[in-house]
Amino acid sequence: MKKNTLLALLLSMTSFAAFAAGNIEAGKLAAEKFNCASCHGANYSTPIDPSYPKLAGQHKDYIAQALKAYQRGADGAYGRGNAIMGAQAKALSNTDIQNISAYINSLPGSLVLQK
Repeated sequence: MKKNTLLALLLSMTSFAAFAAGNIEAGKLAAEKFNCASCHGANYSTPIDPSYPKLAGQHKDYIAQALKAYQRGADGAYGRGNAIMGAQAKALSNTDIQNISAYINSLPGSLVLQK
């Protein structure tokens, strides 16, 4: 009986870790729903304006924190101010943020991590 309890515990921890990491397919659907590609480019590496960031391959924790900072706005603690991103981010749930972050992280990108 202990063996089954331990197995159930390990499986539930694995499921929780997978959920906390975000769902890539759900993130793809959410990114399409919220039209992220309209500014950041169809492959998320070719934004429509050079001042917009390339997102493909970015760390999921960074994307999640950036979206939460846009939700807080410039007046909030650790917030970011941008009218477009603020409006976009406010519509996102925590699950949307985790899923979009996982999706963006899964994409091949041209980010330079070290020179």
